[in-house]
Amino acid sequence: QVQLAESGGGSVQAGGSLRLSCAASGSTFNINAFGWYRQTPGKQRELVATISTAGGTYYADSAKGRFTISRDRAKNTVFLQMSSLKPEDTAVYYCRAQVDFESDYWGQGTQVTVSS
Repeated sequence: QVQLAESGGGSVQAGGSLRLSCAASGSTFNINAFGWYRQTPGKQRELVATISTAGGTYYADSAKGRFTISRDRAKNTVFLQMSSLKPEDTAVYYCRAQVDFESDYWGQGTQVTVSS
């Protein structure tokens, strides 16, 4: 079992920055990759960025050039640095951990609100 706890959400004006954190605990040694996703009411959860154990990263088009995903292996924590935020980035952001290439664990989510 893996437990994920997100933090760092909040309210910011357009153009501002936020850094989200996701701390993993439990059976973290089998985590293959982390991902950040976001969801707004009435819409499906969408991928924002992922990072593998090898350090490879992937970004959705909406995140490229503005968001950076990183990982602190020693602290079992993954970060999402978000810059140049736009109102359309407003969503609940979720952290996901893939374990043994088959199981998924999700955090409880953290709200990000960007005002114009």
